[in-house]
Amino acid sequence: MAKQLNLLSGGQIVSTALHAEMQQSYLEYAMSVIVGRALPDVRDGLKPVHRRILYAMHELGLTPDRPYRKCARVVGDVLGKYHPHGDQAVYDALVRMVQSFSSRYPLLAGHGNFGSIDNDPAAAMRYTETRLAPLGNEGLLTHIGEATVDFTSNFDNSQQEPVVLPAQLPTLLLNGSSGIAVGMATNIPPHNLGEIVDGLVALIDRPDLSDEKLFQLIPGPDFPTGGEIIGLNGIKDAYQTGRGSITVRGVVRVEEIQTGRTRRSMRTALIITEFPFQVSKSSWIEKLAHLVNQGKIDGISDIRDESDREGIRVVIELKREAKPQKVLKQIYRQTPLQTNFGAILLALVDNQPVQLSLRDALQHFLDFRERTLVRQYRHELEKLEARRHLLSGLLQALDRLDAVIDLLRNAPDGTTAKMELQNRCEFSEAQAGAILAMPMRRLTGMERQNLQQEFDELTQRGEVLQRLLGDRHELMKSLKKDLRALKRKFGDKRLTRIVDADGTIQSEAPKERSSKTGEKTSTPISASIPLDLEPQAEDTVIELTHRGYVRRLSTKDAQKANGNAVETPQVLENGEDFTLQQVATRTDRDLLMLTHDGKAYAAKAGEIAKATGRNTRGQPLVSLLPPSAQGDPEAIATQLVLTEEVKRQQFVLLTDRGRIKRLPLSEFENLTARGLTVLKLKGDDRLDYVELTRDDSDAVVATTGGRLLRLPIDDEQLPVLGRTAQGYQAVRLRKTERIAGLSVASESDELVLVTRQGRIKRLPANLLRQGRRGEIGTQALQFANKTDELMGVLRVETGADLVVVTSGDRVVRFSLYRFEVSGKDGTGVRPRVLKSKETVISIALCLPVGGE
Repeated sequence: MAKQLNLLSGGQIVSTALHAEMQQSYLEYAMSVIVGRALPDVRDGLKPVHRRILYAMHELGLTPDRPYRKCARVVGDVLGKYHPHGDQAVYDALVRMVQSFSSRYPLLAGHGNFGSIDNDPAAAMRYTETRLAPLGNEGLLTHIGEATVDFTSNFDNSQQEPVVLPAQLPTLLLNGSSGIAVGMATNIPPHNLGEIVDGLVALIDRPDLSDEKLFQLIPGPDFPTGGEIIGLNGIKDAYQTGRGSITVRGVVRVEEIQTGRTRRSMRTALIITEFPFQVSKSSWIEKLAHLVNQGKIDGISDIRDESDREGIRVVIELKREAKPQKVLKQIYRQTPLQTNFGAILLALVDNQPVQLSLRDALQHFLDFRERTLVRQYRHELEKLEARRHLLSGLLQALDRLDAVIDLLRNAPDGTTAKMELQNRCEFSEAQAGAILAMPMRRLTGMERQNLQQEFDELTQRGEVLQRLLGDRHELMKSLKKDLRALKRKFGDKRLTRIVDADGTIQSEAPKERSSKTGEKTSTPISASIPLDLEPQAEDTVIELTHRGYVRRLSTKDAQKANGNAVETPQVLENGEDFTLQQVATRTDRDLLMLTHDGKAYAAKAGEIAKATGRNTRGQPLVSLLPPSAQGDPEAIATQLVLTEEVKRQQFVLLTDRGRIKRLPLSEFENLTARGLTVLKLKGDDRLDYVELTRDDSDAVVATTGGRLLRLPIDDEQLPVLGRTAQGYQAVRLRKTERIAGLSVASESDELVLVTRQGRIKRLPANLLRQGRRGEIGTQALQFANKTDELMGVLRVETGADLVVVTSGDRVVRFSLYRFEVSGKDGTGVRPRVLKSKETVISIALCLPVGGE
C-alpha cells in the first residue's frame, strides 16, 4: 500500500504522529486568528477588517468633502479586493465605525439608519451611505503610500494593501478595541483625545516620566456614552499591568416632578441621563420593569422613557415612602446600571500578542510614528531634490537662452539635441529632458520669476527636512507640533466623570442637560453611593416572631422595648404576632436559614427591612431566600445569626423520619445565592429540627409517645458527617409514633415537655440514662388521656419563657418557673389560661436578648 501511495503521489511518504500534526495545525490556525482577525495592531490600533475598509474607501475617494456613497459599494470593494469573508461581518464592522455610541471618535461618517443605543439594528447596506470622517481621513490616511508604510499582496496577489496605516494618533486607545482570539481576548477601553495627546507629549519631553504623573494626564477611560467611573484601583491595575476591572455607573439625578395639578402630586424621581458603555437602554428598562413586577426591587411606582434627540432621559418615579438612595442601591445591585468593564490591553506587537501597560501602548505608538515620519520626510526630501534639480536646469537654460536656442535650431532631431545639451551645456539627462519639454510660455519674465520662487521655496524646505532627519530632537519637536494641531482640531471635553471610592471627583465631565420642565437639575447622587453598595457596618438588633416575620431595630429602640416588663401569663388574641427572639448583632453579619428540604441560605443582617416603629410587622423571613426557594411560606426550619461564637459550634440535624447527623458550622462559610445542601433527604422526608451543640452536652430526641432518648454527642454515637450524608437512625419508633422534637442539654439542665392537650412538665435531664443510636429510649411522660401525645421538648434557659400557639389562634406566654419539677412518672400540669377544648399547635422558647 505504501508503494502504491508513493507511486500515486510521486513523492516520499513521511509518517507523522497524529498528536504532533494536530498540535502544529491548531497552532497555525490559532495564530491566523490572532494575527489576521481578532487582535488590533498596536501601531494603528486597527484589526485587518477595519484597516481594509478604510483603505478601500480611500481608494474610492470617499473623503469628507465628497458625497456619501452606498455602503454596499464599499463592502463589495472590500470583499472583492482585500477581505474574502462574509459581507455581513464587513458591514457590521463598518457600522460600528459610524456609531457615535460605539466609537469615542467615529472614523466614518454615515447617512441613514446605523442603529441606536436601544440596540436597534442598522438598516441594510443597500440603504445606508458612508464616507470617511475628518478624523479617520486625516488621522489615519494622510501620506499613505509605499514610501511611508509597507504594503503586501492581497489574498490573490492581484492588489497591494497596506500592512499598517500611517496613523497620526493612537487609535488603539482613542476608540479602544474588543476581540476574542484563540486562548486570549482583548478589551481596551476608549480614551479622550486631548488627554492622550498630553500624555504623548509628556513622554516625548520626559521618557522617564513617573506613572503618577502620567496617570494625572490620562486619569482614566472616556466612554462615548459618558457615565461615571467609580474608584481608581481598577484603572491603576489596567494601566500598570494591562489588566483590571473598572466599575462604571450610569448618571442618576434626583428630581421632584409634578404628576398632577396640586402640590400633593409632587413625586420624587430618579432621572437617568447616561448609561454605562455597551448597555442597551431599552433592554435595561425591560429588565428593571421585570424585577419590579417580581417584587425584587421595592419603592418604584412607574418607569418611562422620555429620551429624545437632545439626549437620554429615563424617569423612575418613586413611591412616597421610598428613599432614593435605597432604591438606587437595589438598582445597582440587580441591573447593569452598575457594571464592571474588564480591561485587557492586549495587542499585536511585531505580529505577536502582548499584554501592554498604558506606558507601553503609548511608547509603541511613538516609536511607530517616529519611523513613519522618518520615511515620510525622507521620501519628501527625495522628491524635493529631484524637482529642485529640474528647476535648477530650467533656470540655467533661461540664463543661457540664446545658446540653448541656437543649439536646438541646429540639431537634426530631439535625441541629438538632448545629447548636445548634456555634452556642451553640462546638463544632466533629466535636466535636458525637462528643457526640451519646456513650453514657450516659460520664456516670459513672469514664468521665470515663478520658477525662481519655486526653486527658493524648495531649497528652504529641503534645509528643514535635512535638519529634521539629521537631528532627532527637531524631529520630535515636529511630532509634538503635529499632535497639538490634531488636538486643537479634533479634541473635545471628557464625557465620563471619574469619582474616587470616597466620592471625591477626580475628573469632571460636562454638565448634563436640564430637566424637561426647564428647572435646574439637581446634583447626581449616583457617585455618592459607596462602591461596594454596602452601608457602614453598625450595631443592630434582629427580632424573630412566631409567625415567621423578621425585622431589624436600632439598638436604642430595642433597649426601650426590653425596658418594659412583661407579666406572665401573657395572652395575644386574634392571631397577633409575638416576638420569640431578639439577637444583638451587626449589619454585616449573616443570618443563616435552614429549610425543610435540607438546604442552607444566608442573608446579610443589613438586608433585613428596618422597622420604623414598634408596630412595624417586618418582612416574612422566607422573603430573604432566593426566588427559587420561596414557594412554601413555611419553608424555613430554623434560623440563627452567624456570630463569631456560633461559627465555632456544630449543628445537630434531625429529620421527620428520625435520621440524625452532626455537621460543623465551618461548612457554611461563603454561602452563595444557590444555597448549600446540608442533608441528603430521601422520599418525603424533611428536615424538622436543628440544634446547636454545647460543651459536655447530649442530644435528646423525643417521640410523640412520650419517650426520650439521650445520645452523647461524640464520635461514636454522633460522628461528624459530610454535607451530603443522610445520617443515622436516631431512635426506634413504634408504628403509631413520630418524631416530636430535639433538644441539646447537659446533665445539669432541665427539660420542658408539652403535650397536644396542653399539659406542661419540667423534667431534670439527669433522670434520662444515656443510650445508643437505635434504642427505644426512656418513658419520660405519662399521659392523662390516651389520645394525647407529646408535642415537643425544649431545654429550660435562664430568663426564657415558654410560648404556646393554640388551636384558638391564640399565643400564650408562660414563665417556666411556675411549673414544678417532677419525675418521669408525672403527667404535667394544664394551665387554666388554656380554654377547655383548646389544643396546642406549636411551642417555642421566648429567648432573652442574645448576641455577640
